[in-house]
Amino acid sequence: MKTVGGQAVIEGVMMKSPAGWSVAVRDPKGEINFKTVRSKKSNPIFKLPFIRGGVALLQAMIVGVKAIEFSGSVAYREGEDKSEKPISTCAIGISIALALIVAIALFKFLPLLIATFVGSIYGGVAKSSLLFNMVDGITRVCIFLLYVYAIGFWKEMKRIFEYHGAEHKVIYAFEAGEECTVENARKYKPYHPRCGTSFLLIVMVISIVTFMFIPQEWSFIEKLVARIFLLPVIAGISFETLKLSAKLKDHPAMGIIVYPGLLLQRMTAHEPDDSQIEVAIAALNEVLKLDNIKDGCGQC
Repeated sequence: MKTVGGQAVIEGVMMKSPAGWSVAVRDPKGEINFKTVRSKKSNPIFKLPFIRGGVALLQAMIVGVKAIEFSGSVAYREGEDKSEKPISTCAIGISIALALIVAIALFKFLPLLIATFVGSIYGGVAKSSLLFNMVDGITRVCIFLLYVYAIGFWKEMKRIFEYHGAEHKVIYAFEAGEECTVENARKYKPYHPRCGTSFLLIVMVISIVTFMFIPQEWSFIEKLVARIFLLPVIAGISFETLKLSAKLKDHPAMGIIVYPGLLLQRMTAHEPDDSQIEVAIAALNEVLKLDNIKDGCGQC
């Protein structure tokens, strides 16, 4: 069976397969619009274990920016203008750079700053790499939870969270080999173990262990730089962990490991309505055409 993933966008869903990706977006008139892109062949070295995780993360960011840009141009379109202005490489680079800066500030700089402050008050924390990185990691998780909780109050984000749930339901139906209909997808839960939200939680847990290898006597700047340069390593390990959890999804131990991620998804993946599931199905059917799979679910 082909592995299919996805992402919720503004009034739509992006589905991705090994052959490419397709985003389906409903415009103000109720029509579903598509953008489909076939993937280019990549260097075999980028498919090697632990390397493919960092590559996949970068590719996901690039595709995500393109999908969101398209969805915004369609969802907020006025009148009969159906033209799409292509997003430039420069704009993609700027968007990714800004996202990385914000991510580093929130999830690298601030947690390290707080851990350093706590260490200055409690000497035991400053001397123990385990305690120091536990404070750093717990702070990072708390910031992430507060961030997700805060954006959940944004009306547009609530809609995106519903499309996120629709994406998961349709992927569940596809993986079960069922006919791709709203009725079949509706019965599944809106939470999926391979979700990017679960991936982020895995990243945070693995980063705690990885950062313990950074010498405790290093300065604040040295620790911050080391944390940034270790991002590809952490992404690679986290990606392989997520892939392993998908392969061993029926093992009892995996249920315990993926449970925190599924629990977290209750904040980011909500129950969708039938029209949102319909959009997710449309996106899946479009991307499966790239693999010469007709009629979506049940045809893999």
